[in-house]
Amino acid sequence: MDKERQLQEELIWNAGYRMDESLRMITICLDQLPESDIWKKPNASANSIGNLILHLCGNITQYGIASIQNLEDTRSRDEEFSVSSGFTKAELIQKLSDTIDEAKRAFYEAPLEELLRRRAVQGFQFSGVGNIIHVTEHLSYHTGQIALWTKLLKDTDLGFYKNVDLNIKNE
Repeated sequence: MDKERQLQEELIWNAGYRMDESLRMITICLDQLPESDIWKKPNASANSIGNLILHLCGNITQYGIASIQNLEDTRSRDEEFSVSSGFTKAELIQKLSDTIDEAKRAFYEAPLEELLRRRAVQGFQFSGVGNIIHVTEHLSYHTGQIALWTKLLKDTDLGFYKNVDLNIKNE
């Protein structure tokens, strides 16, 4: 395998791993909350967990699927924040899981030329690699918001790494 392909696979594998980790953490959060908390907002200028998950699905679809696969951009971003019900916890997790799986497939199937090609997304100029990085960090960012809101609602440690010794030093 040539070095370019190795680098491409390493980048995509790590992005997929990070996306799966975010999904795992969001699932842990939702498992601890009753349905009634999913659409609750901490204040008028914040978003509910339900809104954040719909927003993540829209963003991942726009940057990670439509853009990389050269599909029509059909995202309605404002709607992601205006919804106040209509999805259960299970439906939201399934929607996010399906979206992440579809994006990971798009990443793996993209030829190197597509990952290097610059394109406009939301008015920003990114390569396919830039889109992958954006999707990964954006998902992580909102995962942190969901975790914080869950901790505020439940006043508990979420145990994301309860079976891992995080004090092990680098080798």
